[in-house]
Amino acid sequence: MWYAIEGYDGDSVLERRLAARERHLARLLALRDAGRLLLAGPCPAIDAEDPGPAGFSGSIVIAEFESLEAARAWADADPYVEAGVYRRVDVRPFRPVLPQPAT
Repeated sequence: MWYAIEGYDGDSVLERRLAARERHLARLLALRDAGRLLLAGPCPAIDAEDPGPAGFSGSIVIAEFESLEAARAWADADPYVEAGVYRRVDVRPFRPVLPQPAT
């Protein structure tokens, strides 16, 4: 099943986010390579493609896991959690409707 993982950045965490980014992306690439990633990306803190020093308000990942517990465990192990970037992470079941994911 698909799960939406939403991480919400704390205040003044841009440096921590940048320091942990490579490890964070490696985990996303592993999901992609396994065919389990629908989408992933950051949410700029301002209405701009590149928010500069304003940074980001969080991130969204939609990926396939065997269970809600597995999705939560994956989210809890994220380098952004370890680095203190996220102040909160929500994990919920997600049902894609459009566009339809490849099977």
